[in-house]
Amino acid sequence: MPTDIPTDPTGPAADGAPVDALTELFEEHRPMLLGVAYRMLGRATDAEDVVQEAWLRWTAEDRAAVREPRAFLVRITTRLAIDRLRLAHTRRETYVGPWLPEPVVTDFGPAAPDTAERALLADSVSLAVLVVLESLSPLERAVFVLREAFGFPYGEIATALDRSEAAVRQLAGRARRHVDEGRPRYDVDPAERRDLTDRFLAAAAGGDLGELLALLAPDVRLVGDSGGKAKAPLRVIETADKVGRFLHAVAGDENFRYERRIVELNGAPALVAFVGGRPDTVIQIEARDGRVQTVHIIRNPDKFHGLKDA
Repeated sequence: MPTDIPTDPTGPAADGAPVDALTELFEEHRPMLLGVAYRMLGRATDAEDVVQEAWLRWTAEDRAAVREPRAFLVRITTRLAIDRLRLAHTRRETYVGPWLPEPVVTDFGPAAPDTAERALLADSVSLAVLVVLESLSPLERAVFVLREAFGFPYGEIATALDRSEAAVRQLAGRARRHVDEGRPRYDVDPAERRDLTDRFLAAAAGGDLGELLALLAPDVRLVGDSGGKAKAPLRVIETADKVGRFLHAVAGDENFRYERRIVELNGAPALVAFVGGRPDTVIQIEARDGRVQTVHIIRNPDKFHGLKDA
């Protein structure tokens, strides 16, 4: 989730500190700030805007008053994200059809040195979990993201949100219960999921209804997000028969003849179809017990900001 941070290596900040020195310190924390903002908002573009605003406040802050830069930056970013999240909830009341998060390319690299930690990071940014987080209040979502995804101490979260530690612990417990209740239980083995993704996409593109139905769980769901700006189901399609027949009916659609790539999005493999070099469709599955449990299809062109270089 890259963002460009403007710098003036010769100019001072508000407190007289060299801007290049402030930029270096900010850049050190930028990936984490973007991660917090994206998990809070579900949109890479909004996350970049929030981090940009945090940068402006960072350069304008009295340096003598900032004893812990990391804590200061997390506090500012979280509060800005909460404000934007409240506005976003109002906009989504008029959203056309189902809403899904804006997909982003994920590459955890050295941030996930072992399989367990990588799985935790992937889960915290998965489409399924981000959809569940939409049902939390802004404060609950902030606490959940800071605690569960980044492991911040309760005391530090309390300071960031200007709440008591006891209140933060209550918010965390409530948010965790809600997420656990709404979080789908999916397989997390990357190799198995990639293999199932390949077989599912091949069956869908090949128009083999029997093979496709064999890969779908009986209670499979298909969620399409177009925002009313492209062709996609305006309601969730449920059951293997209905999902299979829908995919079979569109198997001859020209989208399947476009340039296609398998890219890791939100911690899992996904198909990205390109038209004229631009992303047009994203298809990603969730799996359980070796069968497809959920199919996510994103066609809203406003949500492909982070896929231009995929």
